[in-house]
Amino acid sequence: MDDATLGGYLAKHSRPPAFGGADGHSYSVAVMVEDQPDAEGRYGAALLFVRWSEAGDTPAGHAETDFLAYGSTREEAESAMHALSLHDVKDHLDRAVAARVDTLDW
Repeated sequence: MDDATLGGYLAKHSRPPAFGGADGHSYSVAVMVEDQPDAEGRYGAALLFVRWSEAGDTPAGHAETDFLAYGSTREEAESAMHALSLHDVKDHLDRAVAARVDTLDW
């Protein structure tokens, strides 16, 4: 199985891939799929990035994308997310981190 896609990586390694974010923190990724369809009958899917503590042993925050894919079933939406290349997932992480940093209320 090719581990260059999110789904391939999950299947081959039995764990989510980890990435270094543009903010210097470590992140892992999960796929989120809505529990209920929207008004058009579609299930939206997004990426959730968990930021890890400096020691790497506890979650210390998160970033997420808007919906990146839709499906007529939860499985269809999740499958579309699993088809993303790891390069694309990393690009989405960097954009999500930048958006989160830009909107922090100090």
